[in-house]
Amino acid sequence: MRAIQVTVYGHVQGVFFRAGTRQKALALGLAGTVRSLPDGSVFIEAEGEPGALEQLLAWCRVGPVGAHVTEVNVTETALKGFSEFLILR
Repeated sequence: MRAIQVTVYGHVQGVFFRAGTRQKALALGLAGTVRSLPDGSVFIEAEGEPGALEQLLAWCRVGPVGAHVTEVNVTETALKGFSEFLILR
């Protein structure tokens, strides 16, 4: 198990980025959270198998239709023990 924090920049709000992230994370068996930040970016905390996290990161670099990702910052972090994947407000 591994845990990461991801900040995604670009045109990533108002394009269903959070919903798409949750859907992809659930399909990959990941747990965590996703939320929009006031600066227009999207912040993700995800936990799970390393390969699944890499697949989530690959998706984040593209995002859903309508998104234009310009930067993805990833930080390894300590496990928090998330039990599901939630969209936070």
